[in-house]
Amino acid sequence: MSAEVTPSGLQRTRPSMDFRKVERVLIYRLGSLGDTVVALPALHLIERAFPNAQRLLLTNIPVHTKAPAAFTVLDGSGLVDGFINYPVGTRSMRELIRIRREVRRLRPEVLVYLMPSRGYYALLRDALFFRLCGIRWIVGLPFGELAENGFDTVAGLREQEAARLVRCLCSLGDADSGDLNEWDLRLTLAEKYTATMSLESLGESPLIACGISGKMQANDWGVANWKSLLQRLSTAMPRHALVLVGAKEDFPASEIAREGWQGKALNLCGALTPRETAAVVAHVELFLGPDSGPKYLAAIAGVPCAIAYSARNLPGIWFPPGRYHRNVYHAVDCANCHLTVCIKQGKKCIASITVDEMYTAAMEAWKSGRGSETGQRF
Repeated sequence: MSAEVTPSGLQRTRPSMDFRKVERVLIYRLGSLGDTVVALPALHLIERAFPNAQRLLLTNIPVHTKAPAAFTVLDGSGLVDGFINYPVGTRSMRELIRIRREVRRLRPEVLVYLMPSRGYYALLRDALFFRLCGIRWIVGLPFGELAENGFDTVAGLREQEAARLVRCLCSLGDADSGDLNEWDLRLTLAEKYTATMSLESLGESPLIACGISGKMQANDWGVANWKSLLQRLSTAMPRHALVLVGAKEDFPASEIAREGWQGKALNLCGALTPRETAAVVAHVELFLGPDSGPKYLAAIAGVPCAIAYSARNLPGIWFPPGRYHRNVYHAVDCANCHLTVCIKQGKKCIASITVDEMYTAAMEAWKSGRGSETGQRF
């Protein structure tokens, strides 16, 4: 079954269209590194559903210097064939007219909506805009239960966002967001070679990776905490070398954290593209970091992660895929605030996570994942 948007903007079920005859598909997904990687299972499903179509991604170029744009993550993967820039939060009529003109020129037959629900009327507004762009078929509008991440009563966690996105696309077929094959970035031989050469100075040492920073102040655990954690881990893991990853702006803070590591260490912040970073972290036995995009690059390679979370979202939604991870999350009375900057409460959720907790989480993740999930990943 497929969904067509009626003049009122509501989805209506229609008999299945022949997806293999569709020639042009527009995918609407905003966000940076983490948001893009989380959509990978949905993008693989879209590729399977529309194997003969040109697939274009309508996305934004993030204004934050630490936030890689979607094209830096997907370019070369074959999951999309091109990109259209959508300025986030634009109210400029000129920009909206430009987007409408560009979309109409490309004449997509289907829109795949890969956005979170922003409320009933916002969805109707989006549906109307894309109808005015000449698109008849819209798949994935998150009305009703599709707007919310389900709740696992056994685990006590919310549904991962990747699973919710796939659930929104059930009319296109099946996808298992728990299968790491559905997260394949299809790294090129050149990207893997760059990663190998970047790590050459560390010799044959087993590796752990750390990305201490993210784009949100609310998710910052603090460089002093990371330095103390790395100092303890280097004592416990004296044969290992450390690789620090992140944006160029993360280099100075990562250098401070690096001072805690007693063995060989390499700061690659700003030296690699997101895809090259994914190829680097595929070599490691453990990844450490806060809730930010790089954790997904490690997790989708099967690397166990120890992650320090703020409580700005409900637990589970942004947890990484795969096994053996240790997600350290403190529920507080102001949880699910969605703040990007927390001043009034002093980040009491993530600030209450101790170095001891993260050390225990890191060692448990590493010991649990040293078997089939570690080693050569290419």
